[in-house]
Amino acid sequence: MIRIIFPLLLGIATLLPFGALAAPVTLADNAPDSYVVKRGDTLWHISGRFLKQPWRWPEVWRMNRDQIRNPHLIYPGQVVYLDRSGPYLRLGKPLGPLYEKRFPQAYSEQLGSPIPSISLAAIMPFLTRPLVVDDGVLAQSATIIAVDEKSVFAGAGDTVFAKDVKPGVGSWQVYRPARALKDPVSGETLAYEAFHLGAAQVTADGSPATLRLTEAFQEVGRDDLLAPAGESEFFSYVPHAPEGKVAARVVSIYDGVNEAGRNNVITLGFGQRDGAEVGHVLALYRERGSVDYRDAEGKQTYKLPEKRSGLVFVFRTFDRVSYALVLDSDGPVTIGDSVRQP
Repeated sequence: MIRIIFPLLLGIATLLPFGALAAPVTLADNAPDSYVVKRGDTLWHISGRFLKQPWRWPEVWRMNRDQIRNPHLIYPGQVVYLDRSGPYLRLGKPLGPLYEKRFPQAYSEQLGSPIPSISLAAIMPFLTRPLVVDDGVLAQSATIIAVDEKSVFAGAGDTVFAKDVKPGVGSWQVYRPARALKDPVSGETLAYEAFHLGAAQVTADGSPATLRLTEAFQEVGRDDLLAPAGESEFFSYVPHAPEGKVAARVVSIYDGVNEAGRNNVITLGFGQRDGAEVGHVLALYRERGSVDYRDAEGKQTYKLPEKRSGLVFVFRTFDRVSYALVLDSDGPVTIGDSVRQP
């Protein structure tokens, strides 16, 4: 049982990017006065019940940014109240007859899992596995130099030997670099997509180190690489617009397909060196192409303006690229589509 005290949440967070003159937050049609949080909800889903722009929920919560980042803040069974004068949202509990004249109150309640910002189902494999390999990952990687019993390949439960295994790091992901991720306009290689082969655990330090394959989704062999396994963390980051200008492209769609849609993961040519942060919300723009028009002055070619087609949420960043989840889209997302400020 966890003791919880619900004081009034005072103050209004000012989370707009510096210098941004955003339009006032508008309420969704038929927005309710309150909503009881349910298992499986996300902050994006909850805010969409109240706001026409769900990603702007941090601007209207009556709490500060640190409170919103706290993954133990919002649970199933709690109530979100709407104050239409702002609009503002606040978190609380309805008061029954027993509590109406007894303030302040403390009571005990069994809580379930806290509510994340977005659905974890689609992005969980991308939070820890080295599916994008850049210079930083390569610099930390070890290399398999031999398989036990002089075999050519190893599987789950087998032993492998690797060089450059960092002392003190026990868990490793096994991967093999695959195709290059290139900028659709310049053709420059930004990073490499890695093929995730499995996981390994160090059983003996040394040079080379000895490891046991705890998972193997494909045969593992000499020259395959190892990256330190990331730790799973609760995902509850504040959605926010980038402070600087963003002019990037979709460079890849996971699993080698040509089109993506809602709840699919895409790779953007927008990384940490460009200011990418976990929680950034970006707008998708689709090319409309160009048309030829002939008149008395001759043939003219006109480039049609791009069409805003959806929103994406950045959830993992690398040096030059980042992973983003497509949250809304009115059509297919393709390689080469633009991403900019929402």
